[in-house]
Amino acid sequence: MTSNFPLPSPRLLDAGEGALVVEFGTVVDPDISDRVLALDIALNQLALAGVRETVPTYRSLMIHYDPLRLERADLIAAVKTIEAAPHARHIPANRWTIPCCYDVQHGEDLGQIAEMTGLSTERAISLHAGATYRVYMFGFAPGFCYLGGLPPELAVSRRATPRPPTPPNVVTIGGGLALVTTVSMPTGWWLIGRTPERIFSPAREPNFLVAVGDALRFEPIDRTTFDSLETRAAAGEIVARRERLA
Repeated sequence: MTSNFPLPSPRLLDAGEGALVVEFGTVVDPDISDRVLALDIALNQLALAGVRETVPTYRSLMIHYDPLRLERADLIAAVKTIEAAPHARHIPANRWTIPCCYDVQHGEDLGQIAEMTGLSTERAISLHAGATYRVYMFGFAPGFCYLGGLPPELAVSRRATPRPPTPPNVVTIGGGLALVTTVSMPTGWWLIGRTPERIFSPAREPNFLVAVGDALRFEPIDRTTFDSLETRAAAGEIVARRERLA
């Protein structure tokens, strides 16, 4: 499916001498993400000499380039040519099923989430596990997986103050979004569960298990299953399931 109506032109912003930010909007939105991913894919296919790396985010694409090999004007011309073409709706390459334990030991904020939303803990878990999420971006720390598609019933503000460091691989929500962490650190997000899967592993190739643009779901597991899968994941096994869509 392609867009048949004119789309607003993106903002082109310099980020130092060696990066260009192509900004498509100001909100987290699937249509904006489609444009970010379309430009990312097209630029990588174009393989412009001098482009070092592209970094997709919720609403923009940062293009790192070597200004000694690629003129800014030529890069902008390539971006505008790509943007002038029809834009196809993004189809996820993969749909991942990520095991998640919602037991109070791992989802210790579930009670407060239920209180803030007026839901039972069982309903909160059902909503969270019943949604299909889009992997919008990685950011903040290696492999932190930012997800859109959180059910509106679970849209709560982030914590007023950060909580103490959490274990790695926790599943959190906040600000209408969901997140899977990879390292232990303080956080202002609410803990709803924990996965035994390693979204990020420096010893694995690729380091990131999922890709930006992939679809993702959470599968509830009990503590016994979590402990078993945690042992396998710690040994390097991938315990999530992948379904190829494209």
